[in-house]
Amino acid sequence: MYLFAIASLAPIPFLWGAAMFGGWLTVLALIVITAGVMALDEGVARSGPEGSEEDIEWADALSMLLAQVHFITLALVVYSLAKGDWAIWEKIFLFFAAGQYFGQVSNSNAHELIHRSTRLLNWLGRLVFISLLFGHHASAHPLVHHRFVATDDDPNSARLGESFYHFAKRAWKGSFLKGLEAESERRARAGKSRLTHPYIGYIGGALAFAIGAVLIGGPAGLFWYVLLAGNAQMQLLLSDYVQHYGLRRAEIDGKPEPVGPQHSWNTPHWFSSALMLNAPRHSDHHAHPATPYPLLRLGDVPMLPRSLPFMATLALSPKRWRRVMDPRVQDWTRA
Repeated sequence: MYLFAIASLAPIPFLWGAAMFGGWLTVLALIVITAGVMALDEGVARSGPEGSEEDIEWADALSMLLAQVHFITLALVVYSLAKGDWAIWEKIFLFFAAGQYFGQVSNSNAHELIHRSTRLLNWLGRLVFISLLFGHHASAHPLVHHRFVATDDDPNSARLGESFYHFAKRAWKGSFLKGLEAESERRARAGKSRLTHPYIGYIGGALAFAIGAVLIGGPAGLFWYVLLAGNAQMQLLLSDYVQHYGLRRAEIDGKPEPVGPQHSWNTPHWFSSALMLNAPRHSDHHAHPATPYPLLRLGDVPMLPRSLPFMATLALSPKRWRRVMDPRVQDWTRA
């Protein structure tokens, strides 16, 4: 648990310093969460440690702390970008540094929390997603993605040959609509009132956070807030794109085969895995969605050639991405 805590919290002093003082601290903050993470991944050839049952309580405590840190950091960064008397280059570096943190740590932590059965933890994860204007993911991810992953019925499973840019448009709209449909069907079966529909909370919560951004920084605060949320959303979609690209479940008697380890891409890199709370151990997560992140294992699973952040960056260049990944998809499918 020490590694998870250090990796996920280490960027915060740099981000807060950059948000309060600007200048070259903004550059340093971005370097720490990009080149710094990559250097630690590549410089130390090892996998992350495997946790035990004793780590679960500490894992939940860290997730709660990270959620609180997220809200503080989001408000501080929005205020600094809107009100800071800085040069545009300082704001750009701060924007991307904070966006990387929200995209890699806040998203991963919220994802972890929405899989918790404890009501407080579950709703805390939903609130983090709502603050990033992506609340519907809290419904679409467990109800649609986990059920239909690696099939055409899942909007968040990228097809072989599909560019990230095409995927992102399809996945955002598709997950919103399919999540709404799945949530509505579930509530109808349970006989619950439409007035308590989660999507009302997702949309109402998004409006509340938007108003909060205006109160913090005026129209400029709202502008930067929406951009930050969009940045974080694109990184979540990049993770989905990379972690399922081209992998498909075979049909058996007209139905998709059970989800297995062969339907997700994984990475063993120690520091980025700790930073993202073992999100790169994706096959085991799909096999055991309720398993807390310290207990996720790797095993004999499809492996990406480089770390998840590196591959997400590569996915922004469709030709290079396909040159690297299409042969691997075909090889793994044949195997």
